[in-house]
Amino acid sequence: MNHWLFKSEPDVFGIDHLAAKPKATEHWDGVRNYQARNFMRQMQVGDQAFFYHSNCDPPGIVGIVEVVRQAYPDHSAWNPDSKYFDPASTPDNPRWFMVDVRLVRKLPRLISLAELREHPALIDMPLVRRGNRLSVMPVPEQAWQLILAMAQGHDERFDKPL
Repeated sequence: MNHWLFKSEPDVFGIDHLAAKPKATEHWDGVRNYQARNFMRQMQVGDQAFFYHSNCDPPGIVGIVEVVRQAYPDHSAWNPDSKYFDPASTPDNPRWFMVDVRLVRKLPRLISLAELREHPALIDMPLVRRGNRLSVMPVPEQAWQLILAMAQGHDERFDKPL
């Protein structure tokens, strides 16, 4: 299993929006960055991802989702009325893809970007680097486990509860 991170603005599509969907499942559409798209095309059913609220105060990780359908063409690219419309993408030659995700759980607390940046073991994680604009990115296994521990109130730097 691989681990990922999905960024979304909570007022556009937040974790509570996902929780309110039937079966807490929805497609993750509108990705218009080639590198993020390529990450989505690598995802397998069963992969898990952090749900990250961006462009808010404070930004941070709020939950976990699971990929329940592998990448398939993002039909919003074909709709001229969609903000994600791309005339270069066609059903015969799709440029953009999406996956379906299901909410696994909300975290017991928000793990803020500031908190993630403070942790020396996460310094190489793309999310904590300044200027990172990707909305979808991989999360290394060690970072995944560390962030889960942080969500439970443990800081492995000191091997004690926060």
